[in-house]
Amino acid sequence: MSLRNAMLGLLAERPASGYDLMKRFETSLANVWPATQSQVYGELAKLSKAGLLEVSSEGPRGRKEYAITEEGLAELRHWLIETEPERIRRSDTLLRVFFLNLLTPVEALAYLTTEAERAAGRYAALKKLEESIEWDDDPLAVYGRLALEYGLRSTATHEEWARWAAEQIKERQGSGSEDD
Repeated sequence: MSLRNAMLGLLAERPASGYDLMKRFETSLANVWPATQSQVYGELAKLSKAGLLEVSSEGPRGRKEYAITEEGLAELRHWLIETEPERIRRSDTLLRVFFLNLLTPVEALAYLTTEAERAAGRYAALKKLEESIEWDDDPLAVYGRLALEYGLRSTATHEEWARWAAEQIKERQGSGSEDD
């Protein structure tokens, strides 16, 4: 459902072709809600069929530019205002943490260290993205910046937590509470 809303939101800003939408995903939403080319083009067809988009212009080689309809804008506003966001409660990372006791302390430390390094890598990639974008007052840029900041803060927190958790295991190992 969120790919549908992501596309409606992008098209509410301005009409675009499937190619243009892919570029917008790559430069704005890829770190929040990634989409493949086949997903974007498939969703364009579904949204058009549902009357939420219309072809606003056609160009050479069958290039179509899509615009959001009033019905599409109404659906997008309904989603933004009246529906509760899906709060994902599953975490493969944390599920594994619950069972780290089945590993040796060295293996558990390696897992947590890897988690910290992955988070640091994601953080660095987001910082690089932040530096590569020319931020302006365009609504997509303003609110995209807010979403990027969430990503920066959450990856920094994930790294900090993983390093803290590794220290907890080291301290426990040092106190002789765990078997090797």
